[in-house]
Amino acid sequence: MLSTIQPPRYLSRFPLRGRTKSRPFHILSSVQPVTKTAFAADQSQILSIRDSLLNRHLSAVELTHSYLNRLKQTEPHINCFLHISDPDKVLKQAQDIDDKIKRNEEVGPLAGVLVAIKDNICTVDMPSTGGSYILEGYRPPFDATAVKRLKDFGAIVVGKTNLDEFGMGSTTEASAFKVTANPWDLSRVPGGSSGGSAASVSARQCVVSLGSDTGGSVRQPASFCGVVGLKPTYGRVSRFGLMAYASSLDVIGCFGSSVADTGILLHAISGHDSLDATSSKREVPDFTSQFTSASSLKSRPLEGLRVGLIRETVDAGVDSGVKSAIQGAAAHLEQLGCVLKEVSLPSFSLGLPAYYILASSESSSNLSRYDGVRYGNQASSDELNALYEESRAKGFGSEVKMRILMGTYALSAGYYDAYYKRAQQVRTIIRKSFKAALDENDILISPAAPSAAYKIGEKKNDPLAMYAGDIMTVNVNLAGLPALVLPCGFVEGGAVGLPVGLQIIGAAFDEEKLVKVGHIFEQTLEGYNFVPPLITDVGGASA
Repeated sequence: MLSTIQPPRYLSRFPLRGRTKSRPFHILSSVQPVTKTAFAADQSQILSIRDSLLNRHLSAVELTHSYLNRLKQTEPHINCFLHISDPDKVLKQAQDIDDKIKRNEEVGPLAGVLVAIKDNICTVDMPSTGGSYILEGYRPPFDATAVKRLKDFGAIVVGKTNLDEFGMGSTTEASAFKVTANPWDLSRVPGGSSGGSAASVSARQCVVSLGSDTGGSVRQPASFCGVVGLKPTYGRVSRFGLMAYASSLDVIGCFGSSVADTGILLHAISGHDSLDATSSKREVPDFTSQFTSASSLKSRPLEGLRVGLIRETVDAGVDSGVKSAIQGAAAHLEQLGCVLKEVSLPSFSLGLPAYYILASSESSSNLSRYDGVRYGNQASSDELNALYEESRAKGFGSEVKMRILMGTYALSAGYYDAYYKRAQQVRTIIRKSFKAALDENDILISPAAPSAAYKIGEKKNDPLAMYAGDIMTVNVNLAGLPALVLPCGFVEGGAVGLPVGLQIIGAAFDEEKLVKVGHIFEQTLEGYNFVPPLITDVGGASA
């Protein structure tokens, strides 16, 4: 029997009384008249919360209490968080929102929305460790731009989530502090490196969360945990305050339990930032304009949309259950009116080795700042070189050390041309192949991972097998493109099955198209419930 951890009963199905029509993300006033919105609020927890707060059906304090209680019940079993915000401080922020609404003052569009932040994204009011002993207890003197924008819109940060150390891993087992479990099966990994952020949304410990994606670290855990994950175009979101792993690949991404919530979250954090020279000055579109209610959809709402299924992603090496789920998703897109065809990207297999050379090379440079002198934990030593060596030896985990060594080797004299330079040439080929495919197709689709979530410890001692799990995602980072992952089916495993994610890839800065397609796909996919099984030993958590 499928029991589920559901959002609090009074959150799950609010009749929407609407929101005012406004410019994109205009802060709505609680005293403005509320009109019917274009799509139902039960498609979005964020809009459900806002509607209920402004119509006085629910207080922010009640909402916050509910999520904090759920977090307290589930966290001992899942271990999503490295740091949890002071409950009194969180409730005080919620009370401030309630007080503003009582005074008929404006509140932000994310007022009362509890957000979790991956622990390699800086926050001024709590530790930011990157999952590493070398930064244990470190408190930045600033918020990352993405975090600041969320706070400016009224969001409440509930805590910092677990990750593979500095984002280097695919399971969240490489964290220096704890191992996070998958809410669908506690014996399995949630994916990585943003496993804590994905699992916290899956377990309904928060409404939405932020992660980072260097080679698939948002999309693969979204697939494993049965949630929506969105990796934006490189430059769409400021990287200021994101601890650098591979600077030419890193992006901050979003998790939500629906495409609507993920699109709303992306809108909030997007835009140019003078503190990040790589952030784009392109205007940020209103992603919510792409959302329509299921009742207003035509029989073939995606009529004529050209979809390319990447042939190399459903070849040998992909689990048969995953392949079947993706083929089912492709058939569903055809039913929605899409024109589907197979697309070959011959350079696809080259992406994985090129990615690990480039990412390791950049990380070997970026992580040199952690020397035990300027910040972080410092070993006791009377000699400078010994201080560096001992601080890094004790502070870095084995995965980080291995990647630093790989990167240093690839950049060393005599090997630069053979490895790093050649990997950059492969990157150029991959960019061109994606551009050619997207010139002929509106979107490309593939699995987000070659398998569903695997057992904790299953691949920890086989790094090559773990790296191979990134083959579906790394090419997108090398090309700098946006990609959306949303659950599309199940494979056998665990108590009720394990979720599988469909990856939808778009042209640069075309996130609008991704959220439109994803939202329609999500609404019309019937027969699936992507809420994880009830954890029976958490003291009576119930639907």
